[in-house]
Amino acid sequence: MSPILSRARGFCDRFGLGRPILLAPMAGACAPSLSIAVMQAGGLGACGALLMSPAGIAAWAEEVRAGSNGPFQINLWIPDPAPARDPAKEREMRAFLGAWGPAVAETAGDATPPDFAAQCEAILAAAPPIVSSVMGLFPAPFVERLKRKGIAWFANVSTVAEARAAEAAGADAVVAQGMEAGGHRGCFDQAAAEREMVGLFALIPAVADAVRIPVVATGGIADGRGVAAALALGASAAQIGTAFLRCPEAGIHPAWAEALAHTAPEDTMITRAFSGRAGRGIATAYLRAAAEPGAPVPAPYPVQRGLTAAMRAEAQKTGDVHRMQVWAGQSAALGGSAPASDKVRELWENAGGLFA
Repeated sequence: MSPILSRARGFCDRFGLGRPILLAPMAGACAPSLSIAVMQAGGLGACGALLMSPAGIAAWAEEVRAGSNGPFQINLWIPDPAPARDPAKEREMRAFLGAWGPAVAETAGDATPPDFAAQCEAILAAAPPIVSSVMGLFPAPFVERLKRKGIAWFANVSTVAEARAAEAAGADAVVAQGMEAGGHRGCFDQAAAEREMVGLFALIPAVADAVRIPVVATGGIADGRGVAAALALGASAAQIGTAFLRCPEAGIHPAWAEALAHTAPEDTMITRAFSGRAGRGIATAYLRAAAEPGAPVPAPYPVQRGLTAAMRAEAQKTGDVHRMQVWAGQSAALGGSAPASDKVRELWENAGGLFA
């Protein structure tokens, strides 16, 4: 066996996987059925728990365990400091958004995420094999509690400096996220998200050389070629998000799924216009308008997410992809619409064939 495949096999043996393919924990797009299908093919299931209550986290874990005995991860965002509010700028944004959907209530920006400490307690109670972090590092006391329970910690990073910090904090693996990734950029310093964008092919070997723990590659990987390239550059496994969204088990809005099928790499863009955090989505009419000179500056996270909630909800009801939050990585069109279990098998068979 080649050293590359041996490294991937060691990762699988350590974390109980049949194939080194991980489902990305996508908040709002990680139906239990999708994880179950991935797990049944030997991959790692995932839950993006950002918006979930403690009861929701428990219910998700229970349903997934009932459908498969494979491993899975539950992911949490590390909270930002309280945002600095600017009432005048928020009024401008509400007026701008009113042209794209229902009138925005004055209190819309007051929305807050679920309680992080309560989510952490729910995760400890659910005791998944793996817990992952994004947007920063877990507090040391929580890391100690994870380790006492034998729960592994995967830390999502986007730079070499973040990878080193994660290893020093006790992470069992780092998930190196390239700028090609769909959805939110997992930067520790949200203000630097656009300035510190690093492509995955530059990030993987740099991180692999900087840390001793396993590296998982994510961002723009959608087929066996991408998996093989990631492993050749030093990763032990590949984590994939957008490429699973068109699978029937994902259950996303049909208009979103259809748009993904026709999205070229250059048809995506980095934006803060949905949530206030930088993320990559399809360059829809709303995102292009929000990026025009003279458009109001997005409010900070999570204020902007609250302000856009009414527009996004109406777009879901009407199927208007141009106002939906349609996250997409740069390899979106490579994803295909096969069942998720078939996709996991195909990804690994095609990747392995390139090392034969």
